[in-house]
Amino acid sequence: MLKCTTRHIHIFAGEVTADNRLVPRDDVLTLDVDPDNELVWNDAALQKVYARFEELVEEYRGRDLTEYNLRRIGSELEHFIRSLLRQGEIAYNLQGRTLNYSLGFPQIPAEKVVDQYIPKR
Repeated sequence: MLKCTTRHIHIFAGEVTADNRLVPRDDVLTLDVDPDNELVWNDAALQKVYARFEELVEEYRGRDLTEYNLRRIGSELEHFIRSLLRQGEIAYNLQGRTLNYSLGFPQIPAEKVVDQYIPKR
C-alpha cells in the first residue's frame, strides 16, 4: 500500500472500512490529520486542511499514483499546518504525551513575558 507519513499528516492509498480496517485501493486516498494529537484543533482549521488536501489531490489528478507524489502532497500539507499554527488558528496541545514543538517554538507576545531573561554566561 502506498503511503506518506509526516509528523502531522498520514496519507494512505486505501479506504477505511466500517470495521476500522484499511483496505488498499488505487482510487481512494485517506487522510489522517495529527494522529498523535500534538495540536489543538477547531473544526474550521481542520476543514481548511481537508480543503487544501482536496485541492492538492485535484492538482495531481492524471499523474501516476506514486509514493513521491503522495510525499509531495504530505509535505505541502505539513507546511500548511505550520502556517495555521503561526497564524494562531491552531495551537500546541500542552496536555499531549510529547511536547517536541516540531513546528517551531510557540510564540509569546513580548508584553506577556515578565521577569524572564536569558542568563549571561
